[in-house]
Amino acid sequence: MEVLLTVKEIEKSFKDKKVLKNITFEVRKGEIMAILGPNGAGKSTTIRNIMGIMYPDNGAITFHQHNGKGIPRNKIGYLPEERGLYQNVKVMDILLYLAELKGYPLDKAKERALMYLKKFDLEGKEKVSVEELSKGMGQKVQFISSIIHEPELLILDEPFSGLDPVSQELFKKEIRSLADNGTAILLSSHQMNLVEEMCDRLFMIQNGQKVIYGTLDDVKTQYANFKCTIYGNNNIADLERISHVQRVEQEGDTSTLYLDKDVVPNTWLKELPENILIQELKINRISLHEIFIDIATNKNLIQEEGDANA
Repeated sequence: MEVLLTVKEIEKSFKDKKVLKNITFEVRKGEIMAILGPNGAGKSTTIRNIMGIMYPDNGAITFHQHNGKGIPRNKIGYLPEERGLYQNVKVMDILLYLAELKGYPLDKAKERALMYLKKFDLEGKEKVSVEELSKGMGQKVQFISSIIHEPELLILDEPFSGLDPVSQELFKKEIRSLADNGTAILLSSHQMNLVEEMCDRLFMIQNGQKVIYGTLDDVKTQYANFKCTIYGNNNIADLERISHVQRVEQEGDTSTLYLDKDVVPNTWLKELPENILIQELKINRISLHEIFIDIATNKNLIQEEGDANA
């Protein structure tokens, strides 16, 4: 796929503290790329550098062969984590105003605004002021404002914040549709289940530097060991003696066994002792949520073998 955005070896410091260290990744046309990390890891600073709100001390950000102040911002859509719509302005007026700032034709903007308001169950809210909307409705309007000008690159910072499950599904469907139609999407979220469900590739940052970069399958294969969940009343000491078990977590009659790297599940299951009580069993890889927690809390529970490269 065509690369639309390249972030290459960027660094950023505030006073004597370096907050970004050699950050490098790409975002391709038609893909959903996740940028992940705990609070304070450097995600927002990276996004602000891409948006031109600030500029890196070293390195380069290139979009459509342009860099620095030459990047065509009208081709980029941005949904910030902190919402910033004018509260006392009517919904349609704010959408048309923001489209005009991007140089987008107003007749097309109005047509798209009406289409999206209907799609997001906001039909008839055109003349309602932003301050009268619920948090979820406001989030929908903010999302519409980020895509109304048909951006080629869409940056979404916590897009699911304040949304109920039905609205989350609407957003997921629309984000995937945009990607399918060629929009490059850079998505930041703390909701790992949604990231795991939606994203094609991911870049995880911790303490201002890369810790994971690659496709979700690559990351799960490279970083995520298998775990086995056994439902049954078992003694934890018996489970800890099983071969290739790194550690065991137990809660009531549920035991989770974290396995060594490169364990072959079919072979390992055949070697389970006969005295283990199994009412139900499932085996799968550690989730993206568990990888995130492991890195964010420096538990070092995951056996790394290097980077997962795209």
